[in-house]
Amino acid sequence: MSIRGRCCRWESAILNRFDEKVKLYAFELTSTAMHSRIGANPITVITREVRAMPVSVTNSQLIYDSLKACDIRLLSALPETWLVHLIRMADDDPDVQLVRLAKEEEGVGISAGAHLAGVKSALLMQNHGFLQSINGIVSLAQLYRVPLLMLITDRGHLGEPDPWQTEGGRNTRRLLDALGIVRDELSDPGRVGAQVAAAMTLAESSLSPVALLLTRDLLWEAA
Repeated sequence: MSIRGRCCRWESAILNRFDEKVKLYAFELTSTAMHSRIGANPITVITREVRAMPVSVTNSQLIYDSLKACDIRLLSALPETWLVHLIRMADDDPDVQLVRLAKEEEGVGISAGAHLAGVKSALLMQNHGFLQSINGIVSLAQLYRVPLLMLITDRGHLGEPDPWQTEGGRNTRRLLDALGIVRDELSDPGRVGAQVAAAMTLAESSLSPVALLLTRDLLWEAA
């Protein structure tokens, strides 16, 4: 095969993999290993199952409305299953600017720029994204006194069925506390509005990051 042919083949494979990820945006992929034998040789067959993720539209709307009630007009986010409705709401709202991120740490810089421009903002991310963005939080938001409101999905905590989420969940609260970042947990729909408002007030008065953990109790609906 010519070099041009190989390049076209690689490009097609990359685009197909990207398309698969887009199609699975609001779903999670689980794999199950089945062991069998062909003759004397053991083999492992991987079967894949797409599971719909029952994320609450109602409570996502409640969170979104609470953010807007705080006059937040800019949201930055990286696609995440639990945030799918919040991101869609921001994307559909002409009064809110949605900034799509390539990695979560970029959102710290976006919020810093918004603060300097006099615009209130919030950063939406999974807790693994929070772990990835610690350098930006410490070196920019904390050092230069940026009122950074972070809404962090609480993956890997109680009730988490996916093994790959558990280490992030185990360490999220420890790292927030170690960094001196005030945190609260959103779990009761009746208190979400007051908690979001209180977090935004503290972020602005202290000129520092504040974290709101979006819990399974709030965002997850039983199938």
